[in-house]
Amino acid sequence: MRKTAYAWLGAGLLALVGCAATTTAPPDYAAALADPLRPAAERERDAARRPAELLAFAQVARGEAVGDYIMGGGYLTRILAAAVGPEGHVYAFQPAEFIAFRQQYGEDQKTVDAAYANVDAVAGSVAAPAWPAPLDTIITVQNFHDLYNKRAPADTGLRAARALYAALKPGGTMVVVDHSAPDGTGSTLSDALHRIDRKTVIDAFTAAGFKLDGESALYANPADPRTANVFDASIRGKTDQFALRFRKPR
Repeated sequence: MRKTAYAWLGAGLLALVGCAATTTAPPDYAAALADPLRPAAERERDAARRPAELLAFAQVARGEAVGDYIMGGGYLTRILAAAVGPEGHVYAFQPAEFIAFRQQYGEDQKTVDAAYANVDAVAGSVAAPAWPAPLDTIITVQNFHDLYNKRAPADTGLRAARALYAALKPGGTMVVVDHSAPDGTGSTLSDALHRIDRKTVIDAFTAAGFKLDGESALYANPADPRTANVFDASIRGKTDQFALRFRKPR
């Protein structure tokens, strides 16, 4: 299917305004959230998912090449497409293993790919995405725990972290958001609760060569005991989550 022309809002997304004091205005992501191509149902999720704050934490800028690692239904892909603008590019990765498990994942990838001129679908296994170009930033949200489920080989998480490291330009940024498991549980609850211990993620990415560059309490919820499945009605949409930013050394 031929992609439609990208609908960009004339206000512009990233106005870097130079001042005599060498300060610059921070990016404004409001235009990305107002993108008319975004479905109404996705806009309703913004309050909980806080995408503008996430993009700020990831330091996404207009003109960047960004990877959405395990894109799901494309919620973040659409926002990234608007955030990087027509001069940027988003590579939306959907693992072959996920598509084999649920065909809808493949259909969702095709839909988003067709809707945006600056989005390209990326194929490959979960630990070996076929990124076609070096990336400035990669983001993955609520996905990394899946690489530790019982069906996956034991080294899948580390192999994926190494592949993501290789995909980034020197100085590039990797952001991981996931559901918190109790400290010390490692990846043992990835299947039962869809949660992972923050330290397990840090260990995988630092072993791959990344440096931990920042952490955000954006999705923290101290009231979550971290003992329920994330899809349980008592906690769904309100889980305690960590947000980690890693940097590939220059």
